[in-house]
Amino acid sequence: MQNERLRAVMASGGWTHATLARATGVDPKSVERWVNLGRTPRRVTACKAAEALGEDVHALWPALRQARAARAVSPELVALYGQRADLPVSTFVDLFTQARERIDLLVYAAVFLHEAYPRLNELLRERAEEGCAVRIALGDADSTNVQQRGREERFGHGIESRCRLALMHYRPLSGVPGVELRTHGTTLYNSLYRADDQLLVNAHVWGVNAYGAPVWHLRRNSEGGIFDTYARSFDAVWEAATPVREG
Repeated sequence: MQNERLRAVMASGGWTHATLARATGVDPKSVERWVNLGRTPRRVTACKAAEALGEDVHALWPALRQARAARAVSPELVALYGQRADLPVSTFVDLFTQARERIDLLVYAAVFLHEAYPRLNELLRERAEEGCAVRIALGDADSTNVQQRGREERFGHGIESRCRLALMHYRPLSGVPGVELRTHGTTLYNSLYRADDQLLVNAHVWGVNAYGAPVWHLRRNSEGGIFDTYARSFDAVWEAATPVREG
């Protein structure tokens, strides 16, 4: 069945299969199928086409609205774990080992990584030497938000001491080319462990220690998705964080 709405919009704007294909980065045959066979493109491609044509994407492809309503799980979700303790440390290590462009850590302390994998600094140093940009944001032990988290989790000054311990663990990386180390005093809604286009999100729950809170594994597959939301939040915290001096 032909897509008459798409055909009319293209005709009124002087669009051909070839020009719309160039605008959306697909083969002209794909556009021909959209028009003549009524095929529905992938959402990302459909949005590009609608933007180029100046039309509402759901007006051109109503099926996309139905598909979005029916899809309960994001395509970026790889796995969901009931608590961080369910993940072996090897999951984090393997993630970092595979990174080629970027490693980002946003935590308060996460000393479990060094405790279970003493070679963590060497691994991060190796990745940096291979051209991977490493950014580590740790909690400022003297900040109000870190201290408040300790009270909420009934952990008292323990979280402050763990922030200081984490800084001690990572400090040898300060000054290593390709590695940046900062401290932050923000409210930590989620701990983030990013390696290129993969991300482990430890979602914090009021009154629950991080190891008992859920973790979701995300893989980026399009712009503006859940992955990018967390990536932007990391960047915002990073900009406000304080660089750690060498020594």
